[in-house]
Amino acid sequence: MSEELILKVKQMIIDSLRIEDMAPDEIETDAPLFGEGLGLDSIDALQLVVAMEKEFGVSVPDAATGTKVFASVRSMAEYVVEHGK
Repeated sequence: MSEELILKVKQMIIDSLRIEDMAPDEIETDAPLFGEGLGLDSIDALQLVVAMEKEFGVSVPDAATGTKVFASVRSMAEYVVEHGK
C-alpha cells in the first residue's frame, strides 16, 4: 500500500466531510476515525461510504463491514487495495 493512496484517502475524508480546518498530514494514519480519534459519527460514515464508491469504485455492503473498513485511514486504504477496480 502506497503513501500516495493513504494521502488520497485522507484528502477524500477532508473533502467529503468538508473539514475545512484540517490538512491531510494532520490525520493520523492508524488513529481511530470514530470516538476518541477523529470523532466522526454515523452520518459521517454514510458520507464516507458514498465518497469511497465515487472516488475508488468500492462499496461497503453492510454496517459490520463498515465498522472494520472505517476503523482507521490505513484500514480504509487496505480495503481499497483489496476491493478496488
